[in-house]
Amino acid sequence: MVNSKIGFKKGDKVLVIIGEDKGKKGKIVSIFPKKTEVIVEGVNFLKKHSKPTQKSPQGGIIRQEGALHASNIRLICNKCNKPTTIRREKIKEGKRVRVCKKCGEIIDKV
Repeated sequence: MVNSKIGFKKGDKVLVIIGEDKGKKGKIVSIFPKKTEVIVEGVNFLKKHSKPTQKSPQGGIIRQEGALHASNIRLICNKCNKPTTIRREKIKEGKRVRVCKKCGEIIDKV
């Protein structure tokens, strides 16, 4: 299901267009629609300091992926393999699908 506010869904291939990780590609792991943020696999690593606990008696520094704002990424089209913004169109049966603005290819199959 595509989140209407953001326009992306889990598993979409995206390209980071702004920031430290500019030019990196990855798949969307999770989406936070209220914050309009997404987590992209292999991009925007943060360091989290953890205290020793019974589960991890050593503690230490953990690397984890941080969230990116949805405006800082672009969807990569499956056909033309270029980063693009998406256009929404109504197709038969009344369903709206995402369409690549550059080549016109339907991204969501009905």
